[in-house]
Parts: sequence; structure tokens; C-alpha cells
Amino acid sequence: MLRFLVRRLALGVLVMWLITVAVFALFFIAPNNVARTLAGRQATPDVVALISHRLGLDQPVWKQYLDFVGKAVRGDLGFDYYHGVPVTDLIAGALPITLSVVIPGAIIWLVLGVFNGVVSAIRPRSFVDRGMTAFALFFYSMPTFLLGLLLLYFLYFRLTLAGSAVFPAGGYAPFTGGLYDWFIHMVLPWFTLALVSAATYTRLTRASMLDVLGEDYVRTARSKGVGERRVVLRHALRAALTPIVTQFGIDVGSLLGGVVVTETVFSLPGLGKTAIDAINQQDLPVIIGIVLFASAAVVVANIVVDAFYAVLDPRVRLH
Repeated sequence: MLRFLVRRLALGVLVMWLITVAVFALFFIAPNNVARTLAGRQATPDVVALISHRLGLDQPVWKQYLDFVGKAVRGDLGFDYYHGVPVTDLIAGALPITLSVVIPGAIIWLVLGVFNGVVSAIRPRSFVDRGMTAFALFFYSMPTFLLGLLLLYFLYFRLTLAGSAVFPAGGYAPFTGGLYDWFIHMVLPWFTLALVSAATYTRLTRASMLDVLGEDYVRTARSKGVGERRVVLRHALRAALTPIVTQFGIDVGSLLGGVVVTETVFSLPGLGKTAIDAINQQDLPVIIGIVLFASAAVVVANIVVDAFYAVLDPRVRLH
């Protein structure tokens, strides 16, 4: 198993290296005036000259790349000249907000999607199965921004008009302001994210469970008198989790780079909204930093998924 994980870790390092090459070529080689591009449209000539000096743009390209990678490895993602702070400070300020949305939302959509998929699979073509399928299709086709606006309309606007102001219109309340305030601000973003994603997991779990429940070893376990609950949970579900773990790792890794739509709808200043603001302002240091952070999150998530593979299916360790 150790050799398997070492190979996956080496592959992850290779992928991150290729990403740094692509980012460096896109932002530091392609522009005609790198310092002017990084400084932004409103930068003065003095600021442009300062950036050029700090980045060592008078050095050979290979030396610039090594400095770029060396700083990134040390956690130095550059300086945001638009706001006058290091990029890591902006990411550190926005990351807790994104984590507050993604982690609880991921738990909700995973539990809800797997539960619905298992129930549908053990009762195929029943009323329950058709109801779960309709649930999945409805939310799968629902745009995230539309679901968020609907939740705001009915659970904020209409309730507030009725004199029951339970949920806020948006924004973020940090932990330091109290757990209840944080929780009540996050409920609508959580379910906006979870209901759309749970639909995918419902369909994926149902299809995977139906395949596994038709396997010979499942029929053998049933013929030996093993209880149905143990057959489903111990034998079938564990084997059916492989594609679910894959999808979950990809989704969580991608969303850690910013839940763009959900954060925009609910005015949450997380990584997604920070990235959108940086794009609108042409604030390239922030864009570069978020791209590198999001890429690293996806790579790490895939390595963790591979580790779970080795736990769920020992045969994976041999490949």
C-alpha cells in the first residue's frame, strides 16, 4: 500500500509542476509587459518599475521560473498591488468562508445522496424509487443560482414580510460572533449547494448499487441467510462506494477553489467571489494565487481519494 501511495504522491507532484509551468507561461511569458500587467490598469510608472525589480524580470526566464516556484513552495503567492497586501493574506481571509460553505454542504449532500440512492436501489421500480428519481432529476436540472434565489425569496423575503425574520438575506457571520449567527447565515448556502449536488449522488449511488446487488457474491450471501441490512451495508454499499468516492473527491477539491455561484448569490466574500472580483479588476496576482491554491486542492483531493481506494478495495494496491 505504501508503494501505491508513493506513486500517487509522485504523480500529484508531477501534475502540480505542469500547472506551475502553464501558469508561469500564461502570466509571465505571454504578456508583452509583465510588470504592467501584474500592476493593473491604474498603476503608476514607479509602481511598475518596483514590480519589475521585485520579480527580477531582468533575469533569464529560467531564473524567473525557479524564483516563482520557490516562493510558491514557501507559501509566498505574490503581492496584491491593488489592495496593498500579500495574496496569501487575501486567501487566508476568504478561505474560512469557503470552507464554511463547502465542508458542511458536502456532508449534507453526501449523506442525502447516498441514502436516497441506496433506498432507491433496494426497492427498484417502486413508488419510493420513482420519487427519489424525480427528486434527483428535478434538482439536477435546477441551476444553482435559481435555487439560491428561490430559497432567499421564500425563506427570507416572504418570512420577513410575514413577521418571522429567521434567515438573513446573505453575508457572512464569523465564528467569533457566535455559533448561532454563523449557523443561521450558512443554512441557505448549505442547502443551495447540497440539494443540487445530492441529485448527482442519488443517481450515481443508485446505479452503482444496482450493479453490485446483481453480483454473485451478494446472491451467495443472501442464500446463506445473511440479513438484508448486512448484505446492503456490509457487502453491497462498500463495493459501490468507489465511484462515489471519486466524484466526492473531485467535487470537494474543485469547490475548495471557490463556490462561485453560491458565494455570489449570498454575498459571501469567499474564494469564489474574490476570484470574480479579481477578474473584473484585472488583479492578476490574486488570480494567479487562487489558481495555484485551487489546483493544489484538486491534486490533494485526488491523492486522498486514491488512499480511500486502497482501503475500500485491497486489489487497488496492486496497480
